[in-house]
Amino acid sequence: MSQLGQLEADLARFRQKNTEVIAIAVQDQAGAQASAGGANVSFPVLADPDHRVADVYGVYNLLGDGVATPAVFVINKSGQIAWSHIGQNISDRPNNQTILENLPAD
Repeated sequence: MSQLGQLEADLARFRQKNTEVIAIAVQDQAGAQASAGGANVSFPVLADPDHRVADVYGVYNLLGDGVATPAVFVINKSGQIAWSHIGQNISDRPNNQTILENLPAD
């Protein structure tokens, strides 16, 4: 199952912890929506075709492959990064349990 599909499968668990899930794809809107549609997700999948967001978070071309490195950022209510995981390769993604365990307390 894709990471988007896994996030969707545990969406209720994230919401129980007052957490919103948002995915950002370094694609145009059509590509981002196609990715979301393929995983059949109900949370927002936003487009970042000019990789501005990926640049701000320091994950664009990090592996020298011209794409955004898989990464997860937990942003707290103050807008600060509370936890992050930046992949060491294209397959390195945290599982949902790891993300849930690293959510800030209310």
